[in-house]
Amino acid sequence: MQTTMNLLDTALQLNPAPYWHEKLKLSRNALHTAKTRGHLSPAIAGALAEELGQDVKTWIVVAALESERESACKTRMLKRVAKLTSV
Repeated sequence: MQTTMNLLDTALQLNPAPYWHEKLKLSRNALHTAKTRGHLSPAIAGALAEELGQDVKTWIVVAALESERESACKTRMLKRVAKLTSV
């Protein structure tokens, strides 16, 4: 299963971070902060997916799961999402 960092990398290959900050009306540090944390927020992931023509719902779910603390439930849901989608 891909991660929201893969989604961000795809976006940054197309346009630099300042472009996405302006396009999505984000603060100047939003994408840098996300990269430091290792995941995008569900809202940013969904907005980037929409701009890139990818499935918004799937990326929102992936981002939500990435932001969860480690647990048996998270592991279970990550496996489930990986089976249901080819993101």
